[in-house]
Amino acid sequence: MPETASTTRAPDALLPSLAPLLHEWLPRQRWFAGKGRRVTGFTLDAATELLPLDGPGPGLLHLLVRVEQPGRPAGSPSDCYQLLLGVRTQLPPRLAPALIGRIRQGPLAGRAVYEGLRDPRLAGLLYERLRTPGRTGPLRFHATAALPAALAPRVLDAEQSNSSLVYGDAYILKIFRRVSPGANPDLELPLALSRAGCARVPAPVAWFESGAATLGVLQPYLRDSRDGWRLALDALADGREFTTEARALGRATAEVHLALAGALPTRRLGKAEAELLADAMDRRLHAAAQAVPALLPHVPGLRAVFAAGGAAGAGALQRIHGDLHLGQTLRGSDGAWAVIDFEGEPAKPLDERRSPQPTVRDVAGMLRSFDYAARTHRPWNADWAARCRDAFCGGYAEAAGADPRSDPALLRAYETDKAVYEVVYEARHRPDWLPVPMAAIERLAAVG
Repeated sequence: MPETASTTRAPDALLPSLAPLLHEWLPRQRWFAGKGRRVTGFTLDAATELLPLDGPGPGLLHLLVRVEQPGRPAGSPSDCYQLLLGVRTQLPPRLAPALIGRIRQGPLAGRAVYEGLRDPRLAGLLYERLRTPGRTGPLRFHATAALPAALAPRVLDAEQSNSSLVYGDAYILKIFRRVSPGANPDLELPLALSRAGCARVPAPVAWFESGAATLGVLQPYLRDSRDGWRLALDALADGREFTTEARALGRATAEVHLALAGALPTRRLGKAEAELLADAMDRRLHAAAQAVPALLPHVPGLRAVFAAGGAAGAGALQRIHGDLHLGQTLRGSDGAWAVIDFEGEPAKPLDERRSPQPTVRDVAGMLRSFDYAARTHRPWNADWAARCRDAFCGGYAEAAGADPRSDPALLRAYETDKAVYEVVYEARHRPDWLPVPMAAIERLAAVG
């Protein structure tokens, strides 16, 4: 049952008073997953005043709100979002861009409501709460280390499916916007890797949760690092090879996989299960071809790729990254690679993201990322991408003791499945980029 743990004097009137503002504001947020579908209502799961709303200064209201929208599969729960709302009588000019609106009725009538993370005072309060483990209403705060006080916050403005704040260039707090019951892999897996002694992933130092849902994770901020995507683009722009970096990244990826296999349960991928995986890929292809007709001529070849993967698939299943690409990696000034953002593909159900999978799925994601990087350069440098792909797999084999190319059918199936996903994404969001995955589709279908 939803839990309302609010010190608001009229909790039953809180959501109706906020609803008109949320109807307008929520669908415009980058992290809102229900774009294109009408919002028909809201349900309050929890409301907590982290800073009193009737005090002399700003209040901070933490909400878990379910959004009702038509078209949801029968029996599936509505999406639940985490909101941190600032409340003030008067909004300072510097916070004007964060304004959501003014409440017209209810317990907060006349108050200005705004995105609380944009207010340094409120963002600082959240950090201070993480420094002191304990409970506030339904919210539970945990820490694994003593944290310094009074670190200045700033919001990272990069578009993403969550929200992130950096504190004093020392720590980064990721706040999950769309939340589900169960441990978020972006907490669960880095914790397991830290306990296993794997230094390739920044170890969580604090987090908070409500019920079974992970709400936010604080980790060291690798301020002297650059992400792999930007490094690859710089190499292309300068006409440089990227094979040394790709080989080292392959070794780092294998080290993460080995550590996860040692820290968490694994099991065998049997022939029947491999066939089920191939069937699921086939169904995704069918849906994608209906959405993007450019795929239709390639469907027979792509289906053959999936069938071959299902027939040949065998080996181990384990926890993996789940959404690995160059943008999920950081290279420090010492040349060492780190892997970040273990949440998996946020659009997929949490249970699916937490399920054991073949490691070649992560490898396939990185191989596709090299193709994407090379396609940003004019003229298209297919050989550059191929050399990076080979170097990455070679580095992976050096650390893992097994080359991911030793099971070519399964690797090709996962790379094809990723390319099909990319086709749908680009057709919907970035049509100018559609030739990037379509080039891979043509190559992979011909192999099939």
